[in-house]
Amino acid sequence: MQLSPSSVAVLVSNKKRAIRWYREKLGLKVFHHAGHRITVGSRRTGMQLHLCDPKDWMERPKLEPGNSGILFRVDGDIERAYRTLKRRGVRFSQPPTKEEWGWNCRFVDRDGNEFALMPND
Repeated sequence: MQLSPSSVAVLVSNKKRAIRWYREKLGLKVFHHAGHRITVGSRRTGMQLHLCDPKDWMERPKLEPGNSGILFRVDGDIERAYRTLKRRGVRFSQPPTKEEWGWNCRFVDRDGNEFALMPND
């Protein structure tokens, strides 16, 4: 048996604002939007993010934003993707940087969750 991840939970402080940010800034599609279950993602890859507002399931929610460990791959030039996302208002914690192992770039969502952006090669 082989398991494949289908979604990753990302803590958000406001579901409506998060949906708008992921749709408008990153160009992701909304797959589900019913109650607590809100997922956004890419039809091409099938990967989805579950936008999770802790107020829905915790008595006293506490967001602990930071490095999510989630990686987005881009086709083509990472610097072009960086410029495109930056024009859309995406905030970057690290611009595209050539490391000994390859390119690295990091961006942050409205709630402080950090994501990596790397070329798809």
